[in-house]
Amino acid sequence: MDVQAYLQRIRFQSRVTQGDRPSIDLLRALHRAHLFATPFENLDIGLGRKIVCDEARIVHKIVAENRGGFCYELNGAFAALLRALGFRVTFLSGRVAREDGGNGPEFDHLALRVDLEEAWLADVGFGDCFVEPLRLESGTEQTQNGRVYRLTLQASAGDDFSLEVRVEGKWKKEYAFTLESRELADFAGMCHDHQTSPESHFTRQRICSMATPEGRVSLSDDKVVETRHGTRQVTFLTGEEEWRAKLRELFGVVLQQSGGSSLWPQPRPAAVRQARKNSA
Repeated sequence: MDVQAYLQRIRFQSRVTQGDRPSIDLLRALHRAHLFATPFENLDIGLGRKIVCDEARIVHKIVAENRGGFCYELNGAFAALLRALGFRVTFLSGRVAREDGGNGPEFDHLALRVDLEEAWLADVGFGDCFVEPLRLESGTEQTQNGRVYRLTLQASAGDDFSLEVRVEGKWKKEYAFTLESRELADFAGMCHDHQTSPESHFTRQRICSMATPEGRVSLSDDKVVETRHGTRQVTFLTGEEEWRAKLRELFGVVLQQSGGSSLWPQPRPAAVRQARKNSA
C-alpha cells in the first residue's frame, strides 16, 4: 500500500503518516475526501471488464487508474487505506432495502465498521448517502448536510441494524446489516451476480456519480444530473464523444476503448426522448 499515493488520489491535503494515531477527526476527513474525489461507477460492467474482490486490483484501479467503482471496490479499497493508517476495520454485509419493504440477499452491499473509542459505520460506496461516518448506536438521530440519519436495532430480526434516512418527514430504510465480521472474499459471489444478472440494476444502467460539497453530480446513460443546494439541473447529451468528454471533465475518468465497446445507450424514438425530458 502506497499510502501517500492514495492520499494524493483523494486530494487529501493534510499530512498523514502511518505512525499517526487514528482518530475520529482523521476518519471523518478521509471519509469526506474519498467521497468528493472517487466516483461511484459501474462502467467496467458495460465494457465487459470483470471486477473481482481482490484488494490489490481494486486499489490499483482507484489509485493508479484514477477510477471509482461500486461498493465492493470503493469500501474494499478504503478499508485497505484505513488499515494501513492503523485503524481497526471490519467488513460488514449489507442487504439493500427493496421497494416492497424487504431486503436484498446477504452480501448485497459491503459497508465498514471502524472501532475507535466508539464504533462507527463508514461507507464510501453507497452512492447518495451520509458524507461522514455515523456512530454505530441504535436510535440516535444524526444530522449531516441537512439530512437526518439513524441506525435502529431490530432484535427480533436477529440483531439486525437498519440504516434509515428521513425523507419528507418519514423514515426510509437504505439497508440492513449485522455486526458479524466478514472477509472481502465473502462478497465474491454477489459481486459476480451484480455484474452478470439481467435483474441487476448495474447491468441495466451505466452510472458515474460523485458527491460534491454542494450536492452531487451524476452521469447516467445520456444525461448529466447536477444537484446544488437542493436545486436539480438535467443536461441531455448528444453522443458518446460528448459523454466521454463529460466523464473526463466532471470525474477525471478517461476510459480506454475496449474492443469497440460503447457505453452510449441505444438510440431512442423521439417520443421517448421527449417524455424523458418532460419527466427530468
